[in-house]
Amino acid sequence: MSTLPSHSRFAADRLLCLRTNAWCARNGVLKVFATVSRLGDGVAWYVLMAAMVLVDGMDGLRASAHMAATGAIALLLYKALKRWTRRPRPFAADVRIRAWIAPLDEFSFPSGHTLHAVSFTIVALAHYPQLAWLLVPFTAMVALSRVVLGLHWPSDVLAATVIGTVLGGSTLWLGQHLPGLS
Repeated sequence: MSTLPSHSRFAADRLLCLRTNAWCARNGVLKVFATVSRLGDGVAWYVLMAAMVLVDGMDGLRASAHMAATGAIALLLYKALKRWTRRPRPFAADVRIRAWIAPLDEFSFPSGHTLHAVSFTIVALAHYPQLAWLLVPFTAMVALSRVVLGLHWPSDVLAATVIGTVLGGSTLWLGQHLPGLS
């Protein structure tokens, strides 16, 4: 339980964003986070889904279809939330924060990259738990990249993590409890 008043939580959000955003001025850091972010745009997930099908046939196709359906729901959800909240991105709200790469859209809340990464990871690991060593660190880096690159507030990423967890878990539950989905 936090004892900070709500305005202090926003101050902490801004301070954390400012501190991590400055990391990109260091040699090589920008390249790493920009690459991770780009892979999180969908490239890594599409490659993973294709690999599942190629390596595991029909089981891989089921896992990929589950991920694709989860991704479609995530897309609708995060676009609706962005239109509803209209939260400015950190670089638009504070001139000290730099957008190190171009954003994909105007608003900040929630982080779509993080929401997708978390929900995709939960679904993929339900089908292929042996991929945890790869997907968990990658998902954490995608989430961190969004703050470091000045595109999201830490609270955007935290909220997207919660939403992605609920979404991924919900699609797993539905797959187990509704006829024809498993």
